[in-house]
Amino acid sequence: MKRRVAISILGTTLDAGKWDNRWNRWRPTVALCQQPGLFIDRLELIHDNHAQPLSQRIVADIGTVSPATEVRSNVINFRDPWDFSEVYTNLRDFARGYSFDPDTEDYLVNITTGTHVAQICWFLLTEARIIPGRLLQLSPPRDREAEQDVVGTHRIIDLDLSRYDEIAKRFASEREDAASFLKSGISTRNAAFNRMIDEIERVVIRSTAPVLLTGPTGAGKSQLARRIYELKKSQRKISGPFVEVNCATLRGDQAMSALFGHVKGAFTGAASERAGLLKSADKGVLFLDEIGELGLDEQAMCLRAIEEKRFLPVGADREVAADFQLLAGTNRDLGEDVRKGRFREDLYARLNLWTFQLPALRERKEDIEPNLDFELRRYLEREGENVTFNKEARERYLTFATGPQAVWSANFRDLSASVTRMATLAPHGRITTEVVDDEIKRLNAFWRRAADDDGSDAIIEDVLGAEAAARLDRFDAVQLATVLQTCREHATASSAGRALFAISRLEKKSSNDADRLAKYLARFGIRFEDVKLR
Repeated sequence: MKRRVAISILGTTLDAGKWDNRWNRWRPTVALCQQPGLFIDRLELIHDNHAQPLSQRIVADIGTVSPATEVRSNVINFRDPWDFSEVYTNLRDFARGYSFDPDTEDYLVNITTGTHVAQICWFLLTEARIIPGRLLQLSPPRDREAEQDVVGTHRIIDLDLSRYDEIAKRFASEREDAASFLKSGISTRNAAFNRMIDEIERVVIRSTAPVLLTGPTGAGKSQLARRIYELKKSQRKISGPFVEVNCATLRGDQAMSALFGHVKGAFTGAASERAGLLKSADKGVLFLDEIGELGLDEQAMCLRAIEEKRFLPVGADREVAADFQLLAGTNRDLGEDVRKGRFREDLYARLNLWTFQLPALRERKEDIEPNLDFELRRYLEREGENVTFNKEARERYLTFATGPQAVWSANFRDLSASVTRMATLAPHGRITTEVVDDEIKRLNAFWRRAADDDGSDAIIEDVLGAEAAARLDRFDAVQLATVLQTCREHATASSAGRALFAISRLEKKSSNDADRLAKYLARFGIRFEDVKLR
């Protein structure tokens, strides 16, 4: 059977008393060793030098009521027992220097005595398992007039939340609420996306480190960044504003001024002082969207501002401070940009601590339906008109939206615009099959034009090289560019093959789409893996 060891701070007020009438008072440290069914084998009693006489009296009294209890005196001098940093540091050092043996001893930490600061520190040290034990709370007798009862009661608090179903359920509910908040309340069905959101929720609540959101244009990086800010503010993790800037709009000398501010007269036209976006985000969140578009000089200053929370405005000779959480977004491969010298390696290393890749809409086809409902709710809030689908129209639109012909090149921006158009054109607030058919034609035409203008030669040169690309006939080049683009949009060769052979595969009893795609690519000396790696 394990020996029971209690750790307790001497209560200089509650434990006080030097005359015989002290036995008629409830003294928690003495009562600790009198609890029925809770024999204490050893008591680690903590006190400072000034309480030495009181501690000796308490040790003697414990010897009277529980002679088998061993009492060890531990002297810790607190200059200010209400200073959290000092108290926590001293108690932590005590815990780390103590030879705990959980296999043979059961530890109880008494939170009844000591200042409120000490009680909080005991909780933190036990919850973090720096002290491998449980908390003990003593209570005085209910009937203070009954002099014969000076023992009171006790309660052991186990910080293993799994033992407290209601607390565990509440904690899980709050976690779900936070994750749902990040998803704007949309009941997303994509398992990988939901796991990513759960991880983002844990990171942004517990950490102030930079977060990098990557993914194609329109995947929802800006919206997620704002929701992260709102979640942190609701949790009182930050108090400042949300400042967003698209770095692609910052060009030339104005980029430095916009980001870091300037002093009056710093350059021609600087008629007054400007704080800059970094200073404006003090105590809040700064979202640098398309951070890959920043120049190398701006990148260097951003790195210093992130690490040291200080920077030099344009034309100034004195630094300013700004403490903000950085969120960054990009649709570029920053690792590739580092290799090509377009992005600073040290800044990328700083941003890459927490990187989350937002999937394209076509990779989350099961989420199109809940997002369709979300966009209709947004239309109602924005326009004050409740628009719905009839059953056949909804089925037809979802069949197209989740099928291989739907490109969704601008991702959720495409979907939002599509729903807005249908809702606006819906007769009497009801989206019909005619409205859906017209919208499908409109989307297909838009995506065809975008494909014609996307620079098919560029993707071929990227995969084959400029010399090999130049030797291709135009007929082959146009077809190959479409195939390569589709390969990059899909995670596997089978998925890409299904999209490319969506019509012809229906006429075959069995179709190995991946094999058909591999044979086509082999004509040009390309493997599917080569396309994905670039």
